[in-house]
Amino acid sequence: MPARQQHITAIEEDHAAGLLKEGKLEEALRVATTGLAAARQAAEEDASRLPVLIKALESLGDVHREMNETDRAEKRYREAVDLLTKVELSPAKRGEVRARLATLLDFSQREAAAVPYYEQAIDDYEAMDPPDEDVTAQLRNNLAMIYKGLGKYALSEQHYLRGLEILEQRHGHESEFTATLFNNLGSLYYAAGFPEQGREMLEEALEIRTRLLGPDHPDVAQTHSNLASTCHDLGNNDSALEHYELGLSILESHIEDEAASYEAVGLDYIALLESLGDEKRASAFRKRMQRMLAK
Repeated sequence: MPARQQHITAIEEDHAAGLLKEGKLEEALRVATTGLAAARQAAEEDASRLPVLIKALESLGDVHREMNETDRAEKRYREAVDLLTKVELSPAKRGEVRARLATLLDFSQREAAAVPYYEQAIDDYEAMDPPDEDVTAQLRNNLAMIYKGLGKYALSEQHYLRGLEILEQRHGHESEFTATLFNNLGSLYYAAGFPEQGREMLEEALEIRTRLLGPDHPDVAQTHSNLASTCHDLGNNDSALEHYELGLSILESHIEDEAASYEAVGLDYIALLESLGDEKRASAFRKRMQRMLAK
């Protein structure tokens, strides 16, 4: 591939990425499609240009993904992943390609299909010198959530604990991501039938999130809600009601962005009140929730 053509292909990829950031999707699609055609031709003429083709496939896949064309994005990402067997790339690049496909599958409700790509991407990022530990911690969190959903609690715990260990070593105990992993680990223990351990993790998450984000942040509300479920499971319904009410109060102040969460937590709160025989409070809150959601 002539040096000038190589340079033009790189410019097209960067241009497409810039247009994507600006929200100019149709223009980004045109530029990325042109770039892929040039990169494919170059790779056919010279196999050493396969890395350029992989990059162009990623670029077009990113555009399709932003346009909610999931099937087309998956096709581009899968071709890029398949090409990894034919070329030597850095661990960081290999991890990037696999992580793109993993997250696409994960967030399009094909979690089980995402698992092997998450596992491989984690291996890639850990093979870097030095390893990219922040990225691996995030990928481990995503993978742990999938394993939890699949009922594979031991594997989920393994990834959460490893991610938590990495983050505490790098950022200390007081960080938002560390708090997120405490929260998720607490939810895992609750789902696995260990509510006491779950409560301990969730209380840690609540303490950190409240200090870092303030008492009125939606993430704090999420932890209150998780704690409410755990306290109920432990038979402490007074604490459960208190955490539900604190969480709902926070979500009401963010109702425009948190309506779905507010409704879900509210229904759990109503169910608990009804199970305790407090029909009056349950009915009153149901009316309040309907008014808030109507806004």
